Amino acid sequence: MSTVELTKENFDEIVSGNDFVLIDFWAEWCGPCKQFSPVFEKSSDKHEDLVFAKVDTEAQPELAAAFQIQSIPTVMIVRENIAVFSQPGALPEEALEDVIGQARNLDMDEVRASVEEAQKEQQGGSE
Repeated sequence: MSTVELTKENFDEIVSGNDFVLIDFWAEWCGPCKQFSPVFEKSSDKHEDLVFAKVDTEAQPELAAAFQIQSIPTVMIVRENIAVFSQPGALPEEALEDVIGQARNLDMDEVRASVEEAQKEQQGGSE
């Protein structure tokens, strides 16, 4: 499966419309991004049930800012509209596969519960 180019126009539709999305934040001038790109593409061929998407941080600065992307490449995994993984740096193939496996095995009910708990604590602390 080929990767999808994410833009501010299609971001919500693609991320909300799919349960598992891997996002590669990158830029054309970035050497490590170019090194990571074939690893990301190869993984997209292995996992045809997942959505692999790329955000060009130069063309989509609003998306990069919204996710507080400080360095590229950054890989992010969004499951059921919750970012469950985000790490800057070009991951080797084995590490990317490991992260995908861990994200697949997450109990999303537990993840949602911990997100709700964190939000409650945040709200309680700001009153």
